[in-house]
Amino acid sequence: MTGDGDLAPPAKAQRILRINRVVADPSRAEAFYRDALGFRAMARRPVDGSMLAALGAGDNPAEEAVLRLGAEEIALVCFAVPGRPYPPQSRSDDLWFQHLAIVVSDMDAAYARLSATPGWNPISGGGPQTLPPSDGAVRAFKFRDPDGHPLELLWFPLGQGRAVWHKGGPGPFLGIDHSGLAVSSTRQSVKFYAALGFSVTARSLNRGPPQERLDGISPVRAVVTGLRPASDAGPGLELLGYEPAGRAAAIGAPNDLVTDWITLAVASATGPVPHALRDPDGHRLVLVDHGNGGTGAPA
Repeated sequence: MTGDGDLAPPAKAQRILRINRVVADPSRAEAFYRDALGFRAMARRPVDGSMLAALGAGDNPAEEAVLRLGAEEIALVCFAVPGRPYPPQSRSDDLWFQHLAIVVSDMDAAYARLSATPGWNPISGGGPQTLPPSDGAVRAFKFRDPDGHPLELLWFPLGQGRAVWHKGGPGPFLGIDHSGLAVSSTRQSVKFYAALGFSVTARSLNRGPPQERLDGISPVRAVVTGLRPASDAGPGLELLGYEPAGRAAAIGAPNDLVTDWITLAVASATGPVPHALRDPDGHRLVLVDHGNGGTGAPA
């Protein structure tokens, strides 16, 4: 795997195919994402050997459960030899923080369904929070799944967010808007992702009591930067530049429960794919060939 912060071989990011999360019990995790958040099971299969080799886990086989919400996918990955549990007392500003922002059409209905499902723990205090107009006037709530991975429920008022989130749907859960990554330097991270073909789409400075309750941190000041690859399809990224940054990420093994990785379809890669790398703060990406049917399988 490429070292921390090293740039990928010259490539242009086309779309994020899916977010991969390492779990201890795939059946438990799949049931939670289905019952609490409306995901649909698509496939249960072994993780491709070339993907494991790229991650540095080639001698430790794994199985993945692929789930879909709207048009977006996640993969819940369980290794034959499990790694370490999610770091205890984790905070939103820790540099291993990586969440999935799930867009909802009705925050109250979504929060009620989540509340009726056991196994999760809140990050936010006091239920869903409404951010001020300067931060988009969105409603949001952050929490952790049974393995400790952070998630966010996100509601956009009219005029905010991507147009796709205002077209309606069976709801209340519509799809995944982005994956949010805590970063130590917004400038350095923007440079890294720009080299992969991402473009900046939004910037804001989030602070104040609603943001403090949302993140479970006080005081809080966060520079938030939205990024998108070339395609309008699929989720984007959001860089969460807390000031000051939280604890640095200890680079863990691929089978540790803290591990997420972004499967990114790229064009014009000059090196072999799949190819794994880490961004400046250790968040993992795996580049795959966009020309291979958009499946994320190796070329």
